[in-house]
Amino acid sequence: MSKLPPKTIFTYKTLVHATAGAAASIFAMSSVYPLDMIKFRKQLEDKEVMEKSTLDAILHLLKTEGIDSLYRGISPVVRTLGVSTFVYFYTFHGFKSLIPKELVNSRTDLFLSIFAGVVNVLTTNPLWVVNNRLKRKEENLPYTGLLDGMVYIATTEGISTLWNGVAPSLMLVSNPAIHFTIYEALKRRVNVKTATAFFLLGALSKTIATIITYPLQVAQTRQRLTRGPRMSTAALLLMMIKKDGPSALFKGLESKMWQTVFATALMFTTYEKVTQLVFKILLGAAKRKALAQ
Repeated sequence: MSKLPPKTIFTYKTLVHATAGAAASIFAMSSVYPLDMIKFRKQLEDKEVMEKSTLDAILHLLKTEGIDSLYRGISPVVRTLGVSTFVYFYTFHGFKSLIPKELVNSRTDLFLSIFAGVVNVLTTNPLWVVNNRLKRKEENLPYTGLLDGMVYIATTEGISTLWNGVAPSLMLVSNPAIHFTIYEALKRRVNVKTATAFFLLGALSKTIATIITYPLQVAQTRQRLTRGPRMSTAALLLMMIKKDGPSALFKGLESKMWQTVFATALMFTTYEKVTQLVFKILLGAAKRKALAQ
């Protein structure tokens, strides 16, 4: 009896999932980047946008700072997001392919989501630290890109600075874990085929995950911008509550919901349709090859 080939995470299917996820995330973020910028500045208590609605904040920045202010730092952000999503999707789908289909359930999805999130955070956190610095309203930064930014920060502030915010980031692994688990569970229970259905499933699952984990995202943003010694996540959150009340933990949530829910729904719709198309093309090519033999 012939032996089955050993399973491996290095397959074309895993590569398709990761590449489609990366491309879809870049497309989605590019579509909603001004919303991300408003959320970012509200988290930092920027007086220019703090008391304004998302729409009013966008119009205000357009009037006072120009359209460039809404797209500050977009190039490194989309590159970093592409790398981050590729790592996450490759890890998730790669290790999922090693598990027999009959054993795949919500518990395995949750475990794999957490594992993929940890791998992603530890490998890409330095890129996000540089991104947050580039998005701030600072003149004459001594670096303009990701690589030179990481080198500069590591040499002037210490290499450990590149992992500022890693503690809340690791806690925030719960966000994609909750999101992926709900999304995959809904997909197994609902016959999802249309773009609209994928969009709604992505939006619903991301809404739940975002509301639950948002205070950690606020802490993460502030810690990544800290130079030198920094507060622990718990101490930072308690300080914010003491200073401005519990509502301080949800500053920028409106902009975040518009940005992340819409972007994630758009990303998953694009991702699902791209993977369907690629696998359909590959299946057709395999059938033609079989018939020709």
